[in-house]
Amino acid sequence: MNEILPIVIYVLVALGVLGSLAALLVRSRRTPPGTYTTTRDPDDDGATASRGVGTDTLERPADLDTGPDVVVPDDLRDLEETRTGVETIPVETPDPVQGRLARLRARLVKSNNALGKGLLALLSRDRIDEDVWDEIEETLLLADLGTEPTTDLVDALRERVKVAGSRSPEEVKTMLREELIRLVDPTMDRTLATDRHADRPAIVMVVGVNGVGKTTTVGKLARVLVAEDKDVLLGAADTFRAAAAEQLATWGQRVGVPTVKSDVDGADPASVAFEAVKAGIEGEVDVVMIDTAGRLQNKVGLMDELGKVKRVIEKQGTVDEVLLVLDATTGQNGLNQAKVFAEVVNITGIVLTKLDGTAKGGIVVAIQRSLGVPVKLIGLGEGADDLAPFEAEAFVDALLN
Repeated sequence: MNEILPIVIYVLVALGVLGSLAALLVRSRRTPPGTYTTTRDPDDDGATASRGVGTDTLERPADLDTGPDVVVPDDLRDLEETRTGVETIPVETPDPVQGRLARLRARLVKSNNALGKGLLALLSRDRIDEDVWDEIEETLLLADLGTEPTTDLVDALRERVKVAGSRSPEEVKTMLREELIRLVDPTMDRTLATDRHADRPAIVMVVGVNGVGKTTTVGKLARVLVAEDKDVLLGAADTFRAAAAEQLATWGQRVGVPTVKSDVDGADPASVAFEAVKAGIEGEVDVVMIDTAGRLQNKVGLMDELGKVKRVIEKQGTVDEVLLVLDATTGQNGLNQAKVFAEVVNITGIVLTKLDGTAKGGIVVAIQRSLGVPVKLIGLGEGADDLAPFEAEAFVDALLN
């Protein structure tokens, strides 16, 4: 009996160890997409971070090889994998992308038709004299069309009305529609560069000043991409605004998209951006989107930092898309912001938010004419799926009701 007892104890201990290993294996396989945290050495001068969390699709490598210009401190290489995600949220199915602008057109018509109606009323008068043309010019300027595009449009309309010799509302409306479409320019390439490359994901940066809705826009764009069956990863490089990372992670969780973020307040945003792209490459996702902190365009240090974030990201791959988020209600001030950001990070597209709350739809033309950069997306409301691809003809038709 005394001889059998030690054997029984050994067997029980072995079974306990095997049971623990099996439980860990099952739990690791069931870990849902969530949030990945980064930790930064406070003495480091740049993009040095390591993900502390992995899932079944994005596992932290044993040794992060970040290249000669980015040093990863040794104490970051052996971090335990512990999930620190936000509260679990049911995964939603985003609305289809096709037809979003048409579905939201009624809202756009309601908010912007003052411009179209005003122009049509003026152009349909029995006698169009210099006073009428002055009123037309004033209407266009108040709609934030800009001086040069306004002059262009008025001159073209003057000539066409004179040649046609007609005042019928339908003919005038047709002329106005054609000239507005020409100014909005349907020939500009408004496609988003979100197709995966052979060896890495597409990389998208989202930039802009404080308060324009960048984080919300990133979340809504994630829904657009998920609706297109793309595998997406988010990078919360806005490390200065309180709760920005949690807000982004919540948007991601709604559609089953993981988020790379830092658990250190005020961490180096370049570190988070670098690790997000690295995680996206390792996880073979289709698109990595980087949310950046809002910054005033006249703050040189902050703008330089934004340039640094882009440079650090590009140690692993070219940034395919740099989207500048602008508030449509800011009018010409938004144009000034756009010029400064374009000098720092080479803007590839504009996202115009709050377009449903302003009658100044002319800002679309002004921005495109000034930067040579297309408006690619417009925000038409507060709903999760109220972000739509911009379509020139549909936009003009909504203006003219």
